[in-house]
Amino acid sequence: MSDAGIRSAVVLAAGRGTRMGALTEDTPKSMLPVRGRPLLEHMLERLESVGVERFLIVVGYKRELIEQHFRDWRKPVTFRVQDPVNGTGSAARLARDFVGDEPFILALGDILCDPDAYVRCARTLLDHPNTQAVMGCKETDDPWRAAAVYVDGEGVLTRVIEKPPKGESTTRWTSAGVYAMKPVVFDYLDRLELSPRGEYELTSIFEMMLADGLELRLGPMEGNWRDVGRPEDLDAVNRVCNTRPDSV
Repeated sequence: MSDAGIRSAVVLAAGRGTRMGALTEDTPKSMLPVRGRPLLEHMLERLESVGVERFLIVVGYKRELIEQHFRDWRKPVTFRVQDPVNGTGSAARLARDFVGDEPFILALGDILCDPDAYVRCARTLLDHPNTQAVMGCKETDDPWRAAAVYVDGEGVLTRVIEKPPKGESTTRWTSAGVYAMKPVVFDYLDRLELSPRGEYELTSIFEMMLADGLELRLGPMEGNWRDVGRPEDLDAVNRVCNTRPDSV
């Protein structure tokens, strides 16, 4: 297993997961079971397997269940409470003091991917000194469900459009919920405004950073990847996931 070269990870796990319906009435989405263990535990194990040594989990809905499970985990885990739960951008901002001056991996708490996906994002950031952030992206027929990501021939981002109209994008890249970042991103998280959807959206900082001329890059999410957002997604990962940290 390759080493990511980044020692800190931030996982955003504050939301309930309303698309899960009754499954999250008493349990936050990130704690739903995958082969008998919480989804979030699988994520942390995969991050640990590529060299991450310290974790921050942003919690909110039913936070006591997450804190109780990970308080005495084998690696140091810190918690920050998002209240109100009003978007991934405001959640990420809570990691400022934890991150300090070091680069970090940031992941949404409902994304299950191969460990090498974290490595690709991290190494892309570290191997390009002028790059300030890397957005993990998947190829899709139409990126209307998330952010449409445009890049040049060298993998440098040129434009990001959050939730574009269906059928209007000319790129196949869409944001995949995994990032590698330098602390400069907090300057932009502080400037976020509410989106038309009433949230502070993390991907909006990429548009702001591009406008200021910062270099951002794409990290391709190859191999296994799944957004565990609906009951059918949870069923799917429970069918194929085994106990090895390198398998979704």
